[in-house]
Amino acid sequence: MMDDRRTAVPTDRSPSPHPPARAEEGKAEADDDTLWASLRRLTAARIGLKRTGASLATAPLLDFKLAHARARDAVHEPLDAARLIADIAALGLPVLAVASAAEDRQGYLMRPDLGRRLAPGAEAALAAHGSGFDVAFVVADGLSARAVQTHAEPVLAGVLPVLQMEGWRIAPLVIARHGRVALGDAIAIALRAKCVAVFIGERPGLTAPDSMGAYLTWQPCSQTTDADRNCISNIRPEGTGYGDAVFKLAYILRSMRARRVSGVQLKDDSDLLLANAHDGSEA
Repeated sequence: MMDDRRTAVPTDRSPSPHPPARAEEGKAEADDDTLWASLRRLTAARIGLKRTGASLATAPLLDFKLAHARARDAVHEPLDAARLIADIAALGLPVLAVASAAEDRQGYLMRPDLGRRLAPGAEAALAAHGSGFDVAFVVADGLSARAVQTHAEPVLAGVLPVLQMEGWRIAPLVIARHGRVALGDAIAIALRAKCVAVFIGERPGLTAPDSMGAYLTWQPCSQTTDADRNCISNIRPEGTGYGDAVFKLAYILRSMRARRVSGVQLKDDSDLLLANAHDGSEA
């Protein structure tokens, strides 16, 4: 009788000349992380986020949700007008406080038109201080009270002495609650100021819940539109720094007064001058 058992084939246990596919994937993933890590140092934008399958990994997902919550909180956060007035009063100019026609934060968010109009009685109160000024500065909470609470005083502290040395007649500083950009037009008209600079909290983003903008307008009136304004945006240490913002403010204000125009009619060359100044300082 024949033995039909097959002879066992010995297993080759020597190392494979080719590493497993999983090891290759791990190495590629590590190289990819190294590449993105170097790029992330150059920007606050969310780039090269880790994924699990088709979804974001847990860490970047939680970070995104936290940033979104901070942005929402910034929109609803009330302005601490008393503290802001105290901070700005130390700069040596009178400080006036007014409000828009929006009675509360909810009304301000739901009715943008109310944020562009002064509350009853505010125009008369401002007119009592009107004296034909060269410029009026308005600080409005906008969509991020935190932004002006943090950044308005340092920028004013830089630009006011520059203008005062040049002989500008500066109106009393105005704090506006529940204000939008166009509220500055009504304030400037009441104070009889030739131009207005409105510092306002910008719409919070996922990387910047405290970004401040400055809107400058020559001879504002009831027919003024956004095309008549110059804007300096993202004023904060991580964006347009205080020193650069002061330089741009003074430059645009001088240009407005010299050419008697603003907005699309006024070319803003301050970025080029700043770039040349920075290049010269690095040389």
